[in-house]
Order: sequence, then structure tokens, then C-alpha cells
Amino acid sequence: MTDYASTRFAQAYPAPLTGQFRTLPEDFIVDEQMEIALSGTGEHLWLQVRKTGANTDWVAGQLARCAGIPAKEVGYAGLKDRHAITTQWFSLQLPGMADPDFSSLPPEIEILQQQRHDKKLRRGALAANRFILTLRECSGDFVEAQTICQQIAQHGIPNYYGAQRFGHNFGNLKKAASWFKGESKPKQRNQRSLYLSAARSWIFNHILSERVRQGNWNQRLPGDVFTFSDGNSWFADDASPALEQRLAVQDIHPTGALWGRGELATQAQTGELEAEQAALFPIFCAGLEKQGLKQERRALRIKVGEIGFEVVDNSTLRLAFELPPGAYATVLLDQLGTFLVPPLTRGG
Repeated sequence: MTDYASTRFAQAYPAPLTGQFRTLPEDFIVDEQMEIALSGTGEHLWLQVRKTGANTDWVAGQLARCAGIPAKEVGYAGLKDRHAITTQWFSLQLPGMADPDFSSLPPEIEILQQQRHDKKLRRGALAANRFILTLRECSGDFVEAQTICQQIAQHGIPNYYGAQRFGHNFGNLKKAASWFKGESKPKQRNQRSLYLSAARSWIFNHILSERVRQGNWNQRLPGDVFTFSDGNSWFADDASPALEQRLAVQDIHPTGALWGRGELATQAQTGELEAEQAALFPIFCAGLEKQGLKQERRALRIKVGEIGFEVVDNSTLRLAFELPPGAYATVLLDQLGTFLVPPLTRGG
């Protein structure tokens, strides 16, 4: 059996700190940044919700209960961490129905505002996530850590999938392997999606880790395929001098394979690297292809921008930054050091 826990993905920065993260829910604050103008009319009621110590699916279920509708009629842009204070939007489809009474919602859920709109909130439909992280019991070189934050603003960070993608104790990966080997099958549709995503993300992380190890994760490599910062399209290397400048200012980024059917989009040195890394996981590759997934691409780099760095006291730091959808705050922390999550807050 593969020992997933022993895997250490390469980091792009020295990571000089140690400490604790998510000691309290208020140590992890996340606010969705939306750029959707709500119409004020329509059969969808949009709610901005602040949740504390609760996961997104549970909140969606509570909203559906109050509205008397199936949970599938509740939309949200993405899953947010349970052990945090998060502000995010939900939509409820209420055709011909009045706004529900939410007075019976549990105290973990607070509705900040609500407005009608003519469309459902879809997955990924947000501009960014804004994070405020408090790190406790910190030791190490704070000055070097602040310098790394400045370097991250200039060069970005590797766009790894976070550990939560793979499940508690890598359970999603283990179940994906069991499924692909014919030993078991997912019982629910959402489990199928989780296992496929975990296997695909594991291959991607290894491709990215090898490029970080080689020092070319944010540089041009022969045969590369690039994407724009919005991640909505990609294009092959055209060997133009302007491409290097666009890479330097983080207007475009190299991409890595999200495994599936079909040929790799990359060629030459990049194509060889991706094929070699994917070949380390033949069960995952074959399973993803059998389930009908097609080759896609994901940026190898995240553009972070300025990071607020506050020394609260001699063992406490506070960071503030913004990440695009699909990026993980914990991946940024990995560039700064090793931060343990106390046992009482682990899971969820």
C-alpha cells in the first residue's frame, strides 16, 4: 500500500518558521469576494452568511430546512473550512415563494444580507477569497519570513492542492485506489467526485513538485503550455520574446496536467516530465481515464499580491492576503514554515 503520508512536496521558499494554526476559529477568517451585481428580482434568494465552526454543506442544509426546499436547490460558490469564521454567499431557488423565516437557524449561522436575483449561484462564481490568518506559538526568523512574503508578492507561490483535498489521513486517495482496483465502489455521487478529484490532484501535485525541485515552476520550459491569470484559457509556447516578460509580471503562468483521456497538451521537455510523473501512478491514471475524464490544465503558479504581515507579539503573527478561487491558504503557509493544527480542532 502506498504511504501517502510520507510524501513531501517541494517548496519554493525556505520556510523558516514553526508554530500553530487554527488554535481558535477566529484564527482563520475567510471572506468571499464577489463581483456579481444582484438584480433585486427573480426566483433566487441570495444570502450573505457568516458561519462559525460549521462546514458549508451543513449550512446549506440548514438554509434548505428553513426554506422548505431540497438541499439541491441551494447554490454556493465553493466549500469553506469548518474550523474558521467564514463569510460566503448562498442562493435558494424559491419560485413563486416568499422569503423564508430564518429565525430558527442555529447560532453558528448569521445572515448578513439578502437579495433576490434571476440566477443560481454556481460553483466557482467568485472573484477571490480574502484571508486573515493568526499564527500562534511561532518561533524562527520573523524578518526572513517577512522577506519571503515580499518575494511571494513578486513571484507567486506553487499552486498545489491542499492536504484537505485528499481527505482525513488521505482517505479520499485510499478509496480512489480501492475503487480503481475494483475492490469497492462509491456509494454516493459526491463521493465519486471527491475520489476522482483526489487522484487527479495527487498526480498534478507531483508534476508541480518536480518542477519546483528543478527550479522552473514559474519559468518557461520547452514544450510548455500557459494560462492567463483568470485561468479560463490556455495556449502553447509561441517562442516570442514577449512571453518571458509576461511570465515575469505574472500575467501568464505555466500549467500542469490534470489527468484524463487524450494526449498531453505539452511537448518536448515538459511533456516528458509530465508523462514520467504520471507514470508513477498507473492505477490513478487508468481509473481517471476509465471514468471518462479528459485532459485539462491547471496553473502551476498562484499570483498572490501584497501580504499583510503583522507581528502581534513575540510568538504571534497575523497574515492578510487574497487568493483566487481554487487556491489554498494552507499552501501559502507551507512556504513560510511548519504550522501544526492542535488536535481539538483537527478534522471537519
